[in-house]
Amino acid sequence: MFISNAYAQAAPAADMSSSLMSMAPLVLMFVVLYFIMIRPQMKKQKEHRAMIDALAKGDEVVTAGGILGRVTSLGDSHLGVQIASGVEVQMQRSSVVQVLPKGTLK
Repeated sequence: MFISNAYAQAAPAADMSSSLMSMAPLVLMFVVLYFIMIRPQMKKQKEHRAMIDALAKGDEVVTAGGILGRVTSLGDSHLGVQIASGVEVQMQRSSVVQVLPKGTLK
């Protein structure tokens, strides 16, 4: 009586250009994310891996825990680090954060 009948209307035909334009912000966000976050992280990992592979006996290193020491022995995945005279610890290669210049430790 007071409510009129509502009939569904046909949906307008979606053309190809409007669907591409609706995906453009998503693609743009992915490109920005790649160049701001993903690419620098991959570069940093590559540099760290190269530093780990170049470790040699006698190098002075800093570990992830902040321990400074001198490399005394090398293995495939582990290395021995002398942190004081007569004190040597075994640790994983990946825990080395930085290689110090020669002569830093006395």
